[in-house]
Amino acid sequence: MQKNTFTTITLSKGEMHVYDYGSIKLHAYQTNDPIADEVFIIEKNGNAVVIESPCFYDNCKELNEYLHELTVKGVFIAYHGAGAIFLPDAPKYATQNAVDYSTSGGGKTLIDGFAATFGDAFDASIHKITNILEAGTVKIADMTFVITQTSEAFDIAIPEINAVYTHMLGHDCHSIVAGAGHADAIIAQLKDYITTGYDLILTSHYTPEDLKDAQTKIDYLESLKQLAATCANADDFKNKVNQAYPNYGGSNYLDMTTGFFFA
Repeated sequence: MQKNTFTTITLSKGEMHVYDYGSIKLHAYQTNDPIADEVFIIEKNGNAVVIESPCFYDNCKELNEYLHELTVKGVFIAYHGAGAIFLPDAPKYATQNAVDYSTSGGGKTLIDGFAATFGDAFDASIHKITNILEAGTVKIADMTFVITQTSEAFDIAIPEINAVYTHMLGHDCHSIVAGAGHADAIIAQLKDYITTGYDLILTSHYTPEDLKDAQTKIDYLESLKQLAATCANADDFKNKVNQAYPNYGGSNYLDMTTGFFFA
């Protein structure tokens, strides 16, 4: 499946891109919220499994309504633990480290920060996990998912559509890179995706991407490391990155990356 082979459904706030594989469909929900969240729905035989949760009240309401005609059998809560008003009665799946990330770790810090920034528009309530996952294969609604634990939460391979979900990619926007070691870890992960040959890479802050985009991101990460090695301070680094990538989005992520490289 090509990343641009979809049908568009325009909603009140967001937009849904539907990839039709025949017996199974992928619904990619572009929230158009202030932090560019994406939510993914895998549909088969009238049942659905959701990957991640929207976290703004209007998106939660919109997506709850969109899913009205499907039976949601489970929601994976990996990197986005807020938005518990979304599908409150559906089973929620996460690894233990993802639970810790959202309730007391870095994810909770982000949730608190977003709540302070966006106020009443943001649902800071945290999803209660009903099913703790281990690394490996899990089957929900006659669909197979392969769980890989990461340092913060977990990634999900979906063999039936030859896709994989991870937190961030974005071939033309900055990402949060916590130093050279973290960059190397992301590069290794993306090279593994290329070796595996996934058709689509799903991330919670960008529309579905492909392996060409993965290679673009690898080149960007290598460039970040090289630029950091030549810079004496944070301002120098940030200026050089902006010069090298003048059209990239996600300037707030570049600020965070700069803070990691030049603490």
